[in-house]
Amino acid sequence: MTDTYRAIAFTEYGDSGVLHVLERELPEPGPGQVRVAVRAAGVNPIDWKIRAGLMAAVFPATFPAVPGGDVAGVIDAVGEGVSGFAVGDEVLGRGNGGYTEFTLADPAGLTRKPEALSWELAAALPVVVSTAYRALNLLDLSEGETLLIDGAAGGVGTIAVQLAVARGLTVVGTASEANHEYLRSLGAVPVQYGEGLAERVRTVAPQGLDASFDASGHSLATLVELTGGPKRVVSIAAADAADHGVRFTSGSPAEQVPGSLAEGAALAAEGKLTLPISRVYPLAEAGAAQDESAAGHVRGKLVLVP
Repeated sequence: MTDTYRAIAFTEYGDSGVLHVLERELPEPGPGQVRVAVRAAGVNPIDWKIRAGLMAAVFPATFPAVPGGDVAGVIDAVGEGVSGFAVGDEVLGRGNGGYTEFTLADPAGLTRKPEALSWELAAALPVVVSTAYRALNLLDLSEGETLLIDGAAGGVGTIAVQLAVARGLTVVGTASEANHEYLRSLGAVPVQYGEGLAERVRTVAPQGLDASFDASGHSLATLVELTGGPKRVVSIAAADAADHGVRFTSGSPAEQVPGSLAEGAALAAEGKLTLPISRVYPLAEAGAAQDESAAGHVRGKLVLVP
């Protein structure tokens, strides 16, 4: 086995041009850690927002920083005191940096990869599944209620729509016109985002909204207005959420829904939870993948492969 590996890193905040390939010494897992040989890594909007410094108040970078965290791969080394996982296990979950050929991981953030999942789909799931479960849990939704998801065609939105529909909610989802039929196929009522959103939502949901989930960061004030206040609005995308009285969920341990990743992976393997892979990029083109993500029109997820 090689004693070095490649990772994508940045040493300062900036545009995608600050990303570069680093050759690193292969790390040994410490106590309570495993090392994962990465087969695929997910790309999430939070990755480029952190790289650009837009989330420094919430997620400050430690340089050199390896973006990402969504990984799927094979455990190839196990640290002292680890139980439940062994060398050769196929896993998906959270790594200590995802844009890389090898990553160290806490076994608590991993789950076994169902055989039916491709590496690409397995890598696309962790952040979007755990985030969607977490947001819906924080909103304390009940069957029969109406939920607005702003940014419903992206990765998190795609999962949240399906979970909410399965729980008996009426779901209104914002997206561009090109994604409206896609949202209908997931069970949501689509509306065009942007100016005039409030009027369009009131037209399709005259009963009003019980809760709103901000996965885009573009219309938070409107969501608060439509929901009748900030109490049942949750954001994963607006750095100024607190200015609107809205809870920003960053994924603290207390917010996590135990078992959500394993459940979501099982549902995906059974075909009961779908997530389109919009495009697969080679690791060295991580900057181009982040630029596509930042453009804001990705349906589902982007994935990197070493």
